[in-house]
Formats: sequence, C-alpha cells, structure tokens
Amino acid sequence: MFSGIRTRSGIIFTACFLASASVVNADTRPATAFQMAVAEFAPSGSGIAEFYRENGFAPVWVGETPLHSARRARLIQALLSTDMHGLPQGSDSIQSLVEQMQEARTTRDLGAVEISLTRAFAEYARNLQSGALRPSQIDDGLVRKVQRASTKEHLQGLIAGENGSYFDQLAPQTTQYRALMKHKLVLQDLIHQGGWGPTVPVAKLEYGDTGPNVIKLRNRLVSMGYLRPTASPEFDAALLGAVQAFQTDHGLAPDGVAGQGTISELNRSATDRLRAVYVALERERWLPRERGERHILVNQTDFSAKIVDDGLVTFETRAVIGKNTHDRRSPEFSDEMEHMVINPSWYVPRSIITKEYLPQLQSNPNAVGHIQITDRSGRQVNRGAVDFTQFNARNFPFAMRQPPSKSNALGLVKFMFPNKYNIYLHDTPQKSLFAREVRAFSHGCIRLADPFDFAYALLAKQEENPKAFFQRVLATGKETTVQLEQHVPVHLIYRTAYVGPKGEVQYRRDVYDRDRKIWEALQKAGVALPDVQG
Repeated sequence: MFSGIRTRSGIIFTACFLASASVVNADTRPATAFQMAVAEFAPSGSGIAEFYRENGFAPVWVGETPLHSARRARLIQALLSTDMHGLPQGSDSIQSLVEQMQEARTTRDLGAVEISLTRAFAEYARNLQSGALRPSQIDDGLVRKVQRASTKEHLQGLIAGENGSYFDQLAPQTTQYRALMKHKLVLQDLIHQGGWGPTVPVAKLEYGDTGPNVIKLRNRLVSMGYLRPTASPEFDAALLGAVQAFQTDHGLAPDGVAGQGTISELNRSATDRLRAVYVALERERWLPRERGERHILVNQTDFSAKIVDDGLVTFETRAVIGKNTHDRRSPEFSDEMEHMVINPSWYVPRSIITKEYLPQLQSNPNAVGHIQITDRSGRQVNRGAVDFTQFNARNFPFAMRQPPSKSNALGLVKFMFPNKYNIYLHDTPQKSLFAREVRAFSHGCIRLADPFDFAYALLAKQEENPKAFFQRVLATGKETTVQLEQHVPVHLIYRTAYVGPKGEVQYRRDVYDRDRKIWEALQKAGVALPDVQG
C-alpha cells in the first residue's frame, strides 16, 4: 500500500491495492499468467511491448516491494503536478488510474493496471522531456526536429534510476527553463491578487507632461515594479527612467516616450504574459538538450544574434529577420555552422527569380541589370537574345547570380549552416534597417548589423589574429570559403518570453503570430490558466 494522494479539488484517493483476500499478487502467481496479461494489454508492435519482452515481463509498477510502491507514488504525484510545467492536466485520467488500481482483483487486472500505468508514464515523460505538441502540425515555419526519446528508452531510464531520479531528469535542465518556471509562479500569484491594476489610456505621454493620465502611467509602472510608489502627477526624471527600463525589457526603442506602442505593451495583462511563459516553456522543451558549449542563438522576436560560450553571451548584434508574409518568414530550426564565405556571390533563389525578377524581365529585358543571368553551365546569357515572355515560373531555364561587391545583396560575408530551407546569416548593404524597432524585412535569411565582428569572434578560435586574417581575405575581392575548424551549433528560435542574464524577465511581440497558434494548440491539449484575469 502507498500513501493517499490529495488532488487539487480536495478529493483524496488512496492509490493502493486493497488489502483483501481477493487481491492477486503478481509476484506470487505463476509468471506466465502475468506475462500473458501484460502481453494482452501492451500495444502490439509498440515500444511498450518490446520493453516488456526484453525485460522478461517483470512488473515495473504493480509489485509490492518498496521500490514498486515508490514508483507508483511518484508517478501519481507527477501526474497531479503537470500544470506546474504548463502541461496538459489530466485529473479525470488520474482518477481513472487510481480507481483501476483499487479495483484490481485478478492477475489479468494487474496486467491491465501495469500497462495503464506505463502508458501514463510514457505520455508524461514524453511531454515533459520534449513537449506536448508537434511543432510541424502548428505552423509551417516550425520546422524544428524535436529529439524525442522512445517509450522503451524512457522505461529503461526509469528502472535504471534510483529513488525516482529519472522523474527529476525529464524537464530541461537549463537555467532558462528554471527561471521561466519561477516566473510562472510569480505571475500566477500576481493574477490571484488582481494583476497590475487599471490600464493606461492610449495617449502620447512624455517628459514634462502632467495630469491624470501621467498618474495612471505612474501607478501601472509602480505595480509592475519599475518605480517606487509616489503620487506625483508629473512626468519627471524618475518616471522617464521607469518608462525606458520597461521599453528595454519589452524590446521597444528606449526613448522614454510612452506612445501607442509602449502603452499597448504596458496594458498587456498578467494573464497574457503568463500565456507567453507557458508557450516559452513548451518551446524550451523542443530545443536540443545539448546546445553546444559554444553556439549561436538567433531569437527572431528579439531581432538579435548572439554567440554563447559556456552559458555566457560573448557577442551580440542586431538582426533583421524574414518579412511577415507567408513565403518570407524565417523558419525555426537548429543546425551547425560549417563555414563562412567572404566576398560572396548571391545565387538568387528560384522563388525570387520567378516571383520577382521574371515579371520585370518580361517587361524589360534589361531590368535588374546588376544580376547576371546564367545558363545551366554557369555561362552568362545575352539578355538581348532571349524572349523572356515565353517563360513562366515552371519552365524558366536560367539561373541568376550577383557577383561579389559592396552592393551585393549578401554584403561582404555570409555564414553557412547548409540546410534545405536555404537559410543563412549574412551581411547586408541596407544598414538603415537596423535602426528600426521591428526588423522583419528579409526574404527569410538573417541579416547581421555587425557581420565583421561576428566573423572575428568565430575565427578567434582558430586564428591568432582573426581581424587581420579576415581583412586580408576581404581585400582580395575574390569569393573565398573559410572553413570553421570546429562547427558551431546554430539555433534559430522564437521566444516572446525569456529571462535575461541578470534574471530580468523580457517580453517581445509575437511578430509572426506563432505563439498564439501554439497557445491555442496547448489549450486544445488540456492546458489551462488560472481563472482570475489580471
């Protein structure tokens, strides 16, 4: 017997096998009877069936040793606390499991209980370790391949562990995940207390202003922890600093002016922010467990690219991501950077050729004159000898290339992690775009504000003087591939809620509307937030 478990609704279920003469002990009956029962209820051809065959059909859960009892208790406890991780809640299924255990009377019943507990454990372990959702089923930009352990691997890990240690290893063991979990509890407590109070009227407020709207702005920032309590009606230096701090934490231009964009973000409820944290937890579960001691992290919603060494950001630059249209949004995935190309040519993607350049060439053969048109052998084509009106998107027979130059669409360097999506990081001649607050303008690739410094940081691991090496190659004007002696993992992520290096909570706008879709999918899967709005 193991101890009673109290559900959130206050109902106590004693999850045990009733101590009566009718209860059958699987360990004292002939093994074949239990084996037959387990084989009957284990899904045919599944990892569960394979595990039990290889394990001699020994019970994982229904034995009466202290180890089996502890496993059952730990599983029920875990299933009752799924909401702690923002996972689907299954109170009804837990009650059904407990009732099934209480009502077991025959060896066959125990075989059914064994498999039911294993199914529940497998689903819990899968959801907590690698997420409850399948990214590719939510949005076509979520092309991330999630590393999922098999049911057999989860069960092997469980029986190999001691004192339920495997349960403690399932959630991501990252600083980010732990920080998000902690902030989730803070937000839930805040929501139960009523949230951040009254919202602020959407009207431009700036330094020197006075009046009731300034007081409302001040009160909102006080409740959010950006300002000490005061009743001053004036937009003074202290309020200016608080507005700037809020803007920084929310990816806004820190100009200290509370305009429409700033106030709109300021008025977002604590419940809305909690949704973002739930989605961030799910996204964190999708990422590879091993990120790489050195890796590159591109957060699309933050419009930034970072180099991370041993958990510390050692380089950071602004980035431009894909435009918010169906065929241009930057996808999310992980890969490995293998090399950089200095003085790159731009080999125009087929989609751009047919959608953008072909219509121009049909109107004027001399259009886009900075781009070379080449045949299948790479030889330049005489535009004047081609009737472009005879071609369409399917039969256009040529390729297009922009030679290396300062005006090249890729700038003077690109960073390659070869992938089927044709996504990479690169320089750009359009430097003015980096001054924008929302930087979604590209065809999908990631443009960097400081590509040379990014290159120096990467080359520092293999060149004594990386800057001199880079500049020497650049000065040749020739397209040159430089291999990275150590490949660097690249993670293109999309995080609207995350915790910064100093523990500060950062929020960003859902530029591609992906988090809304993920939240809706989580709700359908059974995830629920506190009832109180704030």
